[in-house]
Amino acid sequence: MCTGMELGRFAIEPKLSTPSSRFGNVGQMSVPLNYSEPHGEKAAIAITRYPAAVPADSPLYHGPILFNPGSPGGSGVALIASAGSVLAQIIGPEFDIVGFDPRGVSHSTLHVSLFETDIERALWDDVVVRDMNTSADTVGRQWACAQVNGHLASERAGNYLPHINTENTARDMMRIVEAHGREKLQYWGFSYGSVLGAVFASIFPDNVGHLIIDGVVDTEDYFDTDYSLALWANNMVDADKAMQTFFDGCSAAGPDGCAFYAPTPDSIRTQPIPVRTPSNYGLVDLALLRRVILDVLYAPQGYFAPLAEVLAALTRSDGAPLFELPFLDPTFECSCEPTDHQADVLLDQEALMAIICNDGRAVPSGFEEAERHYKNMLLASDWGFGGLFASIRISCSGWPDIPKKHFQGPVGGNTSVPMLIIGNTAVLTSAKKTVKAFPGSVVLTQDCAGHSSLAAPSPCTWGYVRDYFLNGTLPETDTVCPVVGSPFPDARLKALEETVDQSVLEAFTAMQRSRAAKLLL
Repeated sequence: MCTGMELGRFAIEPKLSTPSSRFGNVGQMSVPLNYSEPHGEKAAIAITRYPAAVPADSPLYHGPILFNPGSPGGSGVALIASAGSVLAQIIGPEFDIVGFDPRGVSHSTLHVSLFETDIERALWDDVVVRDMNTSADTVGRQWACAQVNGHLASERAGNYLPHINTENTARDMMRIVEAHGREKLQYWGFSYGSVLGAVFASIFPDNVGHLIIDGVVDTEDYFDTDYSLALWANNMVDADKAMQTFFDGCSAAGPDGCAFYAPTPDSIRTQPIPVRTPSNYGLVDLALLRRVILDVLYAPQGYFAPLAEVLAALTRSDGAPLFELPFLDPTFECSCEPTDHQADVLLDQEALMAIICNDGRAVPSGFEEAERHYKNMLLASDWGFGGLFASIRISCSGWPDIPKKHFQGPVGGNTSVPMLIIGNTAVLTSAKKTVKAFPGSVVLTQDCAGHSSLAAPSPCTWGYVRDYFLNGTLPETDTVCPVVGSPFPDARLKALEETVDQSVLEAFTAMQRSRAAKLLL
């Protein structure tokens, strides 16, 4: 039941512990912590919205669309605060654009927190290994860090930890729909949000209204925790394909169109580059460079050209351009004021860990199994991304052995309304697999590299998205949508750019260039 302030078209409780988030007007809705005990302890889901331009009693009003930005731990509240107006321009004025923080994340309570202060968190973050493909001891260090994290989770996360998972978030979405007085979900989920959407459609096939999954992740692959397999290998296959498009595009653009037209700066493997800018300082080493490159592959349209400039600068031992990328995490700053330390983050790393580790079966805890998994993952990527992806499951090797009820499949079902599934040209493997699980659904291909349709502006894609949400119209099978512009200068696409509503294009570009774009990376 919802009580309290009106936020959107339904009543929710105001969040008293964080009355003035930098993400604007945020409220909470009460849901069961444990759906097996619906009248027991409660959790609270943080919600915000960008309102429809028409009143709720207008025949033009089409209800709320829920959004998930991707990455377990990604904040839907932050997404709508930063990009709600852009999404409304794409979809139209008839809808409320609704963002929510999944249970355990950011503004939602109880949120997952393994640390008592921001300083404790920052100090430990410096110890944790992000890329294991950099030195001989990094697999062991990552495994050891996972054991410590497991102890902290067991000691500090309380009795709510077993209930932080994707299945319960899908059930929370159903509660949000019901709070609107509706029976069917309208939803657009990116990356991990595609997993959440597929799980909802599998559990509640009769409650699917208009549901888009975009930048599709292989849901079965996501939930699998068998160390004998190269988990999340499909993601790496797609990343390798996207990386090749960078070199192909740079070569085609030539030295006049691509700043990096030289050999890769291999010296960074053994000689990190010191950096001091007016606002930041640090080192550019191989691990940081690889993480930046992987992030760029999610949105090549906006970041391939800056990446070329970064790589060109590194050949001159200049790391400043890399530190100036807008999605790079800022240097930690300690505030003298007391803060709700997880409330205003874009990507909640502790919640991410809890969701991933709770979603699968228990991960083998031994170091030998972790090392074998790491080696399998290295074989799955030609560009060295295996070390980054291997850390995902190894980080769960020390997770507490807690009773948990989580989605175990099967993925798929006959939904009341067919789904729209969007993939990018180079990364269609998971989209093509998923469409087979939901009869009647259609894959729409956006003709660009990257991860999700937000990787590049496409009026064609926007038109299909709007038609689908308005009246359920799906594109023809094998439809491919062109995009506006290209990562590197291309005169052939200039004419198309001039036909696009410039206000929408400028707003879309600004969204891509903002730090909040980190949510979509």
